[in-house]
Amino acid sequence: RFSEPAPMVSPSIPLALRASESTMPLLAMLFFIVPVIEMVVLIEVGSAIGSLPTIALVFLTAVLGVALLRQQGAATLLRAMRRMDHGALPAREMLEGVVLAVGGALLLTPGFVTDALGFACLFPLTRRFFLQRLLSRVQLRSERAARGPGQSGTIHIIEGEIDERP
Repeated sequence: RFSEPAPMVSPSIPLALRASESTMPLLAMLFFIVPVIEMVVLIEVGSAIGSLPTIALVFLTAVLGVALLRQQGAATLLRAMRRMDHGALPAREMLEGVVLAVGGALLLTPGFVTDALGFACLFPLTRRFFLQRLLSRVQLRSERAARGPGQSGTIHIIEGEIDERP
């Protein structure tokens, strides 16, 4: 019996790439909780050091973050170009670029909590940690999708040849 390909959500999006039902409520919750946390932290910092120094710190972290993003982005691009020169696919560097972009977006979002997460995406050690976690989740999901719904255990691949006789 031949196994069927992974089910599709739409013709261009495989099931393995679709956000799971448990991910959407988590994202919705984050969109409400993170701004509240940012406001609380900004108010606390503002009451401790004053409003103008707090605003200056927010701008300073954004400027420092953009400078670090440029440096790390250029280094990642250089590594990707070197890998391509050697005929290798720069898959890891491409994923690092995605993490760098997320970090840059977090740094441009006003607030200290998002800045901390953004800086974590920019530092190579923590960026590699995020990448390893992301890759392990993607690999696990793709294995589940390859098995199909309700199937468990090892994936069995049956090799064969097609004989096209009239």
